[in-house]
Amino acid sequence: MEQKWNFKPSSTLLDASSLSVRGVLTRIMGHIDTDTNNPKPVIPLGHGDPSAFPCFSTTPSAVDAVANALRSGKFNSYAPCVGVASARETIAEYMSQDLPYTLLPDDIYLTNGCSQAIEIITSVLARSGANILLPKPGYLFYEARAVFNGVETRYFDLVPEKGWEVDLDGLAALSDENTVAMVIVNPGNPCGNVFSYEHLAKVAETAKKLGICVIADEVYGHLTFGSNKFVPMGVFSSTVPVITLGSISKRWVVPGWRLGWIATHDSNDILKRAKVVDSIKNYLDISTDPATFIQGAIPDLIANTNKDFFLETLETLKKTADICYNKLKEIKCITCPSKPEGSMFVMVSLDLSQLGDIKDDVDFCCKLAKEESVIILPGCTVGFKNWLRITHAIEAEPSSLEDGLDKLKSFCKRHAKQLN
Repeated sequence: MEQKWNFKPSSTLLDASSLSVRGVLTRIMGHIDTDTNNPKPVIPLGHGDPSAFPCFSTTPSAVDAVANALRSGKFNSYAPCVGVASARETIAEYMSQDLPYTLLPDDIYLTNGCSQAIEIITSVLARSGANILLPKPGYLFYEARAVFNGVETRYFDLVPEKGWEVDLDGLAALSDENTVAMVIVNPGNPCGNVFSYEHLAKVAETAKKLGICVIADEVYGHLTFGSNKFVPMGVFSSTVPVITLGSISKRWVVPGWRLGWIATHDSNDILKRAKVVDSIKNYLDISTDPATFIQGAIPDLIANTNKDFFLETLETLKKTADICYNKLKEIKCITCPSKPEGSMFVMVSLDLSQLGDIKDDVDFCCKLAKEESVIILPGCTVGFKNWLRITHAIEAEPSSLEDGLDKLKSFCKRHAKQLN
């Protein structure tokens, strides 16, 4: 008689990779043709990690800060669950430079990158029957974490014809008495947009009317290179409670260092009275911490980073964004609704009516990987079927970016529907 075992996996986790950018990109890369004697070099236009490219290397002073913290021997022990005090103080000062008030160290909670910050805040707000409003297109990690916590997700539109602004009327129509929060990502992933001060003020007023807090994902904060400058959502905390999620991953180009934070902007003590702050602390008591020596490096990392490093990064991103936008305009079956102004991405629509043997965006990306070894993220992964998210933050010299976009153009020509 066969032995009976009582354990089985969580069905939620078995389905989780379908909502993961990394999971989808891994499946797309599985279509690369490796059987040829002379395989084509892989050109990654689908990821959000440009750290492997020399033009996006982090500043040496950041490396020195980490090395010095490690060699000091002061950061070999467990850290406080909320984070090392000196790091919290430094991040509070860093964020306060862009705010009309001063954040306190007690407003800052350190996390294992921004991903854990998302995990924590979706868990903290997961009361019975709760729902959360998420942007479409958007970063589906929020949905994955919400689903795991039993929170319903509802999607409001970002309008491509209006520079990906929030459809505020549509947002309001989704809300009910069980809505706990809305998420706004600025600068935008996946759209490459940057919200204006005026639009963010309207978002804050709408959230106030709905009685919900704003979760502001600002992991790409300050990575702007267009007409709109970065405005942190925390500017509007006198209107609505704001929970900011941030990280050193993108601005310092060190995603592998896994140092992020949650910042509570609670001018009217609404989050404290609702015990959201207590719940964040309680979650941190039972979760993992960022490496203590990375936390210990934060004061020197932030203080010693020369502004020239940030300016050079922005100049490189502007250059690659311009190349990407201009090259995409040459491809007939692809439409780019607006030029990217921030982060590292651009969203483009795919006109399948011009293609002869492509079923949808996933089929497009799989065949592109097989034929050209170019990796692009299908739009369905960010909630926009038959669109594509393209990363422009890769090496521009030598011209990996241009080569990849030229191969994309050739692929589209090769699969164009033949006119009778």
